[in-house]
Amino acid sequence: MTTIRIHFLGGTIGYAGAANGEPVRLGPAALLAAAPGLDRLGLTLDVHAADPVPSASLTFAQLSEVAREAAEACGAGTADAVVVVQGTDTLEESAYLLDLLWDRPEPMVLTGAMRNPTLAGADGPANLLAAVQVAAAPAAGGMGAMVVFNDEIHAARFVRKGHTSSPSTFRSVTAGPIGWVVEGRPRIGLCPVPLQRDVLARPAGDRPVALLTCVLGDDLRLVGELERLGYAGAVIDSFGGGHVPGHVVPALAEVAARIPVVLASRTGGGEVLQETYGFPGSERDLLARGLIPAGFLDGRKARILLSLLLADGTDPAVVRTSFQRFLDAAVASDRDR
Repeated sequence: MTTIRIHFLGGTIGYAGAANGEPVRLGPAALLAAAPGLDRLGLTLDVHAADPVPSASLTFAQLSEVAREAAEACGAGTADAVVVVQGTDTLEESAYLLDLLWDRPEPMVLTGAMRNPTLAGADGPANLLAAVQVAAAPAAGGMGAMVVFNDEIHAARFVRKGHTSSPSTFRSVTAGPIGWVVEGRPRIGLCPVPLQRDVLARPAGDRPVALLTCVLGDDLRLVGELERLGYAGAVIDSFGGGHVPGHVVPALAEVAARIPVVLASRTGGGEVLQETYGFPGSERDLLARGLIPAGFLDGRKARILLSLLLADGTDPAVVRTSFQRFLDAAVASDRDR
């Protein structure tokens, strides 16, 4: 019989209001019982519940421990797939971190809810059911971490939360969903290129990475303070295809000579350009000064990848090579044929 290991970390899916200033939460047993038909799937559910926390309070260390425990269970043959249930505020980041740490063929699926159990149309039960169905599907193996929400299946490397309250909040703008669930049957339409995880290590807590977003009229004065504040690397969420105000370029170049600085786009879709524009502060200008292109990764996910790469050292040239090698292997192109 197939065994699905389920890690309950907390989140809206179990939030049932508040009493005397304290949150009231439904436990895993109640959440599983509320998922219609879950008990008729013929699966063994191995439940592991941590102290529930809002996903904004989750840490790299907690998620790394989930990955380690789940990998040990799969390696020992006591689990055939993994489902992680958490809040949606950071679910896109958790999914990508777990994707980078998950080097096993068994499916790993993340899900949660946008409407808590006290609201009309609570989506937690349906999402939990669909996540278990996807995790149990043989076709889901070898695809890394996935997000299952609103009957859609998304690859962790592409998915983003795009709405504060809608049940259809998760979208993969650049690539689209890789599958869907219909009448309880998972359908996989696209298979992500396998990640080259050999360049990665567990995140190092003493090497934090800053994320700075460009906005109109800002002088990005924090760039010059990054090292003093103890950051080992930085991601710049730039305008458009990879642009910053021209007067910021000298400070960015100076910092990029000492710590890795990744250039991402705040748009949330597409790739950072590399060869289109050449004005001061354009992508060509910045990359020539040592910044690292984030490729298809948005700023939040580029920060996670950079954090893992920094666990092995902080030399900008070495990190740049590893970052680019990872991105080149994460999507196929004509050069790979």
